[in-house]
Parts: sequence; C-alpha cells; structure tokens
Amino acid sequence: MSKILRRSSQVLFLLLFIALIYTGKIQIWMGVFAISVIFTLFFGRFYCGWICPINTVMNLVTNIKDRLGRKSLSVPRFIKKSVFRYGVLIVFILTFVFVRISGKKLPVLPALLVIGVALTIFFPEKLWHRYLCPYGTILHVVGKLSRRSYSIDDELCISCGACNRICPSNAVEVNQGKYMIYKSECLVCGRCAEKCPENAIKYK
Repeated sequence: MSKILRRSSQVLFLLLFIALIYTGKIQIWMGVFAISVIFTLFFGRFYCGWICPINTVMNLVTNIKDRLGRKSLSVPRFIKKSVFRYGVLIVFILTFVFVRISGKKLPVLPALLVIGVALTIFFPEKLWHRYLCPYGTILHVVGKLSRRSYSIDDELCISCGACNRICPSNAVEVNQGKYMIYKSECLVCGRCAEKCPENAIKYK
C-alpha cells in the first residue's frame, strides 16, 4: 500500500513540476521545497522519496537499466569528498542569488533535472542523491534532526544485505557488524523495508 501511495505522490508532484515549468511559474517550486525542509525535522527526507521530480525520473531510468541488464559505473572517489558536496551547494545558492539580483531567468531547476537524469544513465542513483544534489545536501543537514526515520531491528536482522543493495542513496551501512540506516541520508522511500525478508525495518 505504501508503495502505491509513494508512486502516486511522485507522479502527482512530477506533473505539478512540469505544469509550473510550462506556465513559467517554476519559482513556486522553491516554496514546495521550503515547506518540505520544515517537515523534514519531523518526518525525515520525505521530499526526496515522495516529492522530488528528479528522483522520480531517476527511478524510471534505473528500472530501465535493470531490465536491460546495464551496470552502473563506480562513483569517482574525488566526488565522495565533503568539500565537493558542499561546493556544489554553494554554487547552487550563488546562482539563485544572481538570478534574484539580476532579474534574469535561468532554468536552474529544469537544468538540475536534466543533469540528475543524465548522470543516472551511467552512474548509480547514489551519485546524485548523496554527493551532488544541492537539495539533498540541505536535507542531509536538516535530516540529522528528524524525529522519525527508518531503523533496523537488530534482533530481527539476519544481515542479508538486501537493504544495502536496494538503497538508492547508500544510507544503509555496516557499522561494527551491524546494518544501520543513517537518517541524514535516508530518502524515506521505504524500498529497504519492502525488500527486507524478515520485516526488520520500520519507520518510527
């Protein structure tokens, strides 16, 4: 049921995003994101898993790759450095400041969609979610304070690694032999819970 609700939410917000681009009112989307940042304090990064149009289209690309049997390239090591992640965020913020001051209309949000989707054709989704997406970096910081998140019950977990393999943002990691979900990286998409054979993953 949750998967159906998530898919429905993704499609609706993708249509809204397209409509805002078509009508020239894409700036309204920043309001949607701003509200989502506040709600992230309570519910985690649900914007990424349930609302973000970039993630929605990226999911589609990944599904097509899986059906075609195409493997993704490894994420370059230099991109994994924190300075790279926050550098992208700074460029993103400065671009928006420039747009506001100059009054010029730059297709920043549509451009991010194109970049994210294009990279996913060759790389795994985690390249964008964890290292490049400026929205994701903002929510990564706020997500650390979230009151709700997915977590793994150590008593039920059999360490099969299914959650780690399916996670699109690499939020599931092994720490001292135990699988853990880092809520600052979790997209609240629920794909790990859907794949868990022991029903050991809960959103609470």
